[in-house]
Amino acid sequence: MIDMNTPSRGAGRGRNRTSPARRAGLRLLLCLLLLTLLGAPGAAAATPPAPSPAAPPTAETTARWGERRLDEVSFLTTHNSFTNYEDSRWSSVNQSESVRAQLEGGVRGLSLDTHWYERSTWLCVISFGSDCYPSDVYLCHGDCKTFAGATYALPRQSFHGTLQTVVDFLAAHPQEVVTVFLEDYVDAEQLRRSLGKVRGLDGLLFRPDQWDVRQRGWPKVADLVTTGRRLLVFSDRSDREHLGVMYDRSWTVSNYWSLGDLGNDLACVTRWPDVPLDRQEPGFRRLFTMSHHRNVPTVLTAALDNGAKLRDRVAGQCRTASGGRDPNFVSVDFHRLSDGSGHTPASVVGELNSRP
Repeated sequence: MIDMNTPSRGAGRGRNRTSPARRAGLRLLLCLLLLTLLGAPGAAAATPPAPSPAAPPTAETTARWGERRLDEVSFLTTHNSFTNYEDSRWSSVNQSESVRAQLEGGVRGLSLDTHWYERSTWLCVISFGSDCYPSDVYLCHGDCKTFAGATYALPRQSFHGTLQTVVDFLAAHPQEVVTVFLEDYVDAEQLRRSLGKVRGLDGLLFRPDQWDVRQRGWPKVADLVTTGRRLLVFSDRSDREHLGVMYDRSWTVSNYWSLGDLGNDLACVTRWPDVPLDRQEPGFRRLFTMSHHRNVPTVLTAALDNGAKLRDRVAGQCRTASGGRDPNFVSVDFHRLSDGSGHTPASVVGELNSRP
């Protein structure tokens, strides 16, 4: 070590004139610097606290959502949102509009069926190059190779591409909250890789463990908006909560999905025998998903079902069966159609949100 206080180049050459106290101080300073750079042991593994709003809700957010929690609002939801006339060439559909158009039209809940498709050279050849798609998670209504237009459609709809549409919509509409329900036929690793392809997903995905929902209840919608955690994803598979995908049977109650072939099965009975619609849990209330559609969708039957029948069923059957609560998600086919009564799925949801 060179002593910067040496009076001349020749004096005391080869001797260290730094005092013992000064050397000890330098060593202490070096140790403190190393500790600062390396950080305290175990800090990186600490569990992050529940997110809190980065700023108070804006006047627009307060006017839109008020003080209501997530389990106190209702959202218009579409059944089999991906089977429509615009996103692909389906021969039988549940909706008329593309997923993007559904979102633009006020839909805030989407149901999607995820399947794994293994690339097929044979399909590529016999389709003269129109069905040459890579192996990936796609939206199919059954096997992804069986009946074009019925169990799958061309162009093939990748799950990550559709979810990217949702993320892009949320980025353009910062006051909105969207929920995706997966009828899930892929394994967790396949789903993880597909989710990893969606740009901007991590900053939007709501994770109930980070909010301690089981003990604290669902957050206010305004807090979701303020923090940006505005996308909820549910699956009917239980082994993917580490991906931020909630197991629907753990977080929701749901009625049996079908009105029957004739549309006259209006009883609101639970979909899962061990999870009654009026289930009570200390400090926590499950979200209620209400399905209202037939076995085989048509524009005629949807028009008959989507007006006064829907409104009356919510009030007369489902509210009673669920212990006096309103559905949080109202799922229908052909969401724009109605019976001419003046009631539509959107207006029914609007009435539910206007109730005190």
